[in-house]
Amino acid sequence: MLKDPTLTEWPDDGSSPSSATFPVFDPASPTSILAQVSSRDAKAAIEKCHDALPAWRDQTTAMHRSSLLSEWSKLIQSNSEDLATIMTLESGKALSESRGEVSYAKSFLDYYAAEAIRPTGAGGDPKGHVMAVQQAVGVSAMIAPWNFPLAMITRKVGPCLAAGCCAVAKPSELTPLSAIALKNLADRAGIPDGVFELVTASTESTPQVGTEFCTNPLVKKVSFTGSTRVGKILMQQASGTVKKVSMELGGNACFVVFEDADIDNAVNAAVSSKFRNAGQTCVCSDRFLIHASVHDEFVSKLAEKVKNMKVGPGMDPDTQMGPMINVAAVQSVTEKVKSAVADGATLYEQGSLPEDGTLLGPNSHFYPPTVLTNVSLDSDIWKTETFGPVAAIVSFETDEEALQIANNVDVGLASYFCTKDLSRAFSFAHKLEVGMVGVNEGIISSTVAPFGGVKESGIGTEGSPLGIKEYLETKYIFMKTAQ
Repeated sequence: MLKDPTLTEWPDDGSSPSSATFPVFDPASPTSILAQVSSRDAKAAIEKCHDALPAWRDQTTAMHRSSLLSEWSKLIQSNSEDLATIMTLESGKALSESRGEVSYAKSFLDYYAAEAIRPTGAGGDPKGHVMAVQQAVGVSAMIAPWNFPLAMITRKVGPCLAAGCCAVAKPSELTPLSAIALKNLADRAGIPDGVFELVTASTESTPQVGTEFCTNPLVKKVSFTGSTRVGKILMQQASGTVKKVSMELGGNACFVVFEDADIDNAVNAAVSSKFRNAGQTCVCSDRFLIHASVHDEFVSKLAEKVKNMKVGPGMDPDTQMGPMINVAAVQSVTEKVKSAVADGATLYEQGSLPEDGTLLGPNSHFYPPTVLTNVSLDSDIWKTETFGPVAAIVSFETDEEALQIANNVDVGLASYFCTKDLSRAFSFAHKLEVGMVGVNEGIISSTVAPFGGVKESGIGTEGSPLGIKEYLETKYIFMKTAQ
């Protein structure tokens, strides 16, 4: 199936893998084992990065680091179809989405290859010369999620290497094959040994890897993308050595449709935001607030899209929505929907499941795209992140009511709204307590845009020029010249 089957083989980098292995499954066919992956020792990887740091940080030019990132990007492009296939097989997302993520992942290397050569500034003083220099933080440890197994690594590793730091990354135990392929291409691009290390670990040993990353004094920076619960644990562990941290944590995004919105555009934006990767993204819309005057029209058109959505294995070219990542994810969404209905919600529409009955059963990873209306604001599906293909809908009457409901959560990653009123667009966007806002659009992530949240959705920024600053320390130097 792959043009280059060696992409998912561990590169012979001299490190010592553990004798333990763990299986990687295809979510569309949970009994099918794709590969057995060796666990890798986190401490050994950190020490290898530490040993490689002086040469990478002090003896390479920004131009050289830029050229290596560019070469890595070219190799990703030339192996894009293999990478997309690997991603779909282990994560379940539709092949078209995986192809899009390969381009997205590549874009971070292109962007930070350019950012690597940006100069730093200096100022003056009557008594002497004032300089503010930016220096690499040092060894940086990263923990990436399974739902974007390429892009979440390049979004971290790209700026890290561009800044002159060394990176040790742990991919999710559910999707390590994409990361191994990425590591192989980095090696082929000429990234020096020890500059980018990968740690693979089973579900059982993952907490120990996180602890090692956060407590090892050789690590100067920790970057994590995942749940708020785990992020809080890692922050506590990292506080012992006062590490620099960036945390991209959970969300519970609101999607607001005002009475003047273009309803067809709003529905299309809602579908792309809600059902991408079966609703398993931290920025996907969970809570839908629809103005009472357009509620019925919006719900009817959304339900029609959901009813006709093709659900199936990600490798099927006709699939629009693939499976969820595992049985536990399906069970979580199932219980939330049942509870919401018991609390008074209406099960307005559920789409179809795969036509192939062999993909279904008690261990199936498929859940139909679902529309709920009349959802209680006190229900679990409204108050917590769903991470599944369910649109929970409530109507509202005034802008003030919509704003109060939208902001009434502990997290603040992303929100979306649709309106034709320019004054409302600016006013409402400023008042939303989130780090990112989409106006009349459901997919807003971009390499050149800052990605991050407020409240319990995290600390720090990825992407944009701000992303590389996460891997730099500012040092002030004063040189007296006046006598």
